[in-house]
Amino acid sequence: MTEADATDRPHRPVMLDEVLAHLAPRAGEVLVDGTFGAGGYTSAILASGAEVVAIDRDPTAIAAGAAMVAAADGRLRLVEGAFGDLDEHLASLGLDAVDGVVLDIGVSSMQLDRAERGFSFRADGPLDMRMAIAGETAADVVNTADVGTLAHIFRVYGEEKRAGSVARAIVEARAKAPFVTTGQLVEVVQTVIWAKPHEIHPATRVFQALRIHVNDELGELVRALAAAERALKPGGRLVVVTFHSLEDRIVKRFFADRCRSEAGGSRHAPRVTVAPATFEAASDGAEAASEGEIADNPRARSAKLRAGRRTAAPARDVDAAALGLPRVDPMKRGGR
Repeated sequence: MTEADATDRPHRPVMLDEVLAHLAPRAGEVLVDGTFGAGGYTSAILASGAEVVAIDRDPTAIAAGAAMVAAADGRLRLVEGAFGDLDEHLASLGLDAVDGVVLDIGVSSMQLDRAERGFSFRADGPLDMRMAIAGETAADVVNTADVGTLAHIFRVYGEEKRAGSVARAIVEARAKAPFVTTGQLVEVVQTVIWAKPHEIHPATRVFQALRIHVNDELGELVRALAAAERALKPGGRLVVVTFHSLEDRIVKRFFADRCRSEAGGSRHAPRVTVAPATFEAASDGAEAASEGEIADNPRARSAKLRAGRRTAAPARDVDAAALGLPRVDPMKRGGR
């Protein structure tokens, strides 16, 4: 989810009806909510009578879910960890395979709403952005990466057209004082990118890029798709909701690759048999939220849903580059 999609009613799960239609949870089944957040999808799945293993790397989300666990009569297990390791989390719980997996990609509204987490350009707070509240912060990145690395991060992960100018402005500003707060970064970005009527906030793409970089969100998505393939039973359902083009491209290519069993072929060359398809397409391309939901919940306007059903074919290795995972080389420290 992008910050521009947040509203004053932050904890409503996007495309819930469509997600449930594809997941089709039933009593006696076990499903994985790989992005627990405020528990919107988990709550709806529990209402069907199914069991849920819910994963979140944010310890505050896990703590907030304690009441839901207590009310679920043993049908909900919360796991603090990365959803890219979901098959390992399941194994640690003694589960070999599950009936469904849902992934709602991106930052949660709860994280955006809390200024102290440093995700938001709308409220001043520490320049943090860590989902797991551990490791390198966004402040560490903007204070130590060289101008070329910063520009690359903004261009690749934020698709920011003025990435180079923003990077140079950041390096010049930090020579006077290090970045500590989100407000400091917003001020510098606004010296390069000016606000225009009816357009997104000037800092939107820079903040998105830093968040994705700090949390390795796209790499985590690739790992989660592969882990879901390993964890799902034949007939198991995988549903993924994305909120921007970088995420959707990866999911689109994953399903396109996993749903085909032939490659190539023309009047000049025969068709080439590839590994058996591991999924059958369950959605007709990308599904969007309904006009009614978008009117009622603006954060749904950028959402895209893709879904597939697991076949009995063995899981295979994932080629991250083929899925369109952008590469950002390790940061160079300091310098201009």
